[in-house]
Amino acid sequence: MDDPILTIEERAAINNGRWFSTLSPSLRHDILRCAFAKRYKDGDLICARGDPAEAWSAVAKGSVRVSSTSITGKQVTLQYVEPGIWFGDVAIFDGERRTHDAYAHGDTTMLSVSRADLQKILTQHVELYEALLRLHARRIRQLFGLVEDLNTLPLRARLAKQLAHLVRSYGVPSLADGREVRIGLHLAQEELAQLLGASRQRVNQELKSMEREEVIRIEPGGLVVRNREALMRIVEADHEGHGKP
Repeated sequence: MDDPILTIEERAAINNGRWFSTLSPSLRHDILRCAFAKRYKDGDLICARGDPAEAWSAVAKGSVRVSSTSITGKQVTLQYVEPGIWFGDVAIFDGERRTHDAYAHGDTTMLSVSRADLQKILTQHVELYEALLRLHARRIRQLFGLVEDLNTLPLRARLAKQLAHLVRSYGVPSLADGREVRIGLHLAQEELAQLLGASRQRVNQELKSMEREEVIRIEPGGLVVRNREALMRIVEADHEGHGKP
């Protein structure tokens, strides 16, 4: 069959992905033709550090938590991979093993292409080489941006940027108030702190400050952004301040 077994929403998440949607129709068709879907429950291990790279994957639903474990046994979250994002190709290309653990965060659907099938598609579609180079270049730009932010921006600005990103990726408009957006990805404050390279206590202080300013609202089920414009003003003000001599 031409399509893997995905729901309408899952298929839309893949097809509307920023990178995947730029590929030619024939290339998208051949990728989907050999792809297979697999579903995971919250907390399920998708792949472990040291595993051989057997597939190239995209998130069709939910999120994938990429993490590592320190020598002391503490788990550190590095990234949450959102729907429509492809990953895992680096280990396939360099022949090395997986460098991090990947867990399902919430009910998650993965769409994967085996290493052998990816190699076949590459021989049939030279276009894919250039497309993957663009994908890698974007990742490098994002990585440099994260390193720069970590070293130059205060925690308040980094937190605001992270919340703005989560709104774009997981925002669910509020039915009660169209100006409010609920972040559909539920993150504990400790998980949010790990993404920002800060302590949970400091992140909690900044969240409380934003709540007092009516930028966000903290609820038992997660975070609600009440004023997206005010959130972006926090980011822009700190960026402008950083740019001043």
